[in-house]
Amino acid sequence: MDECSEDDCANPAAVRLYIPWDADRDVCTAHGRALVQQDGVVAEPLEGADADWR
Repeated sequence: MDECSEDDCANPAAVRLYIPWDADRDVCTAHGRALVQQDGVVAEPLEGADADWR
């Protein structure tokens, strides 16, 4: 499993974010919860990342 793409975060990526104004990125659940609150951002759970949902 890859690490979260956010700077200074070593948590495993569990979610792919589709961001209309930026590149798609794979992030941990904590960053996913924060970033998905922005208008237009869509989150999709990554396959095989079930254990990383917290």
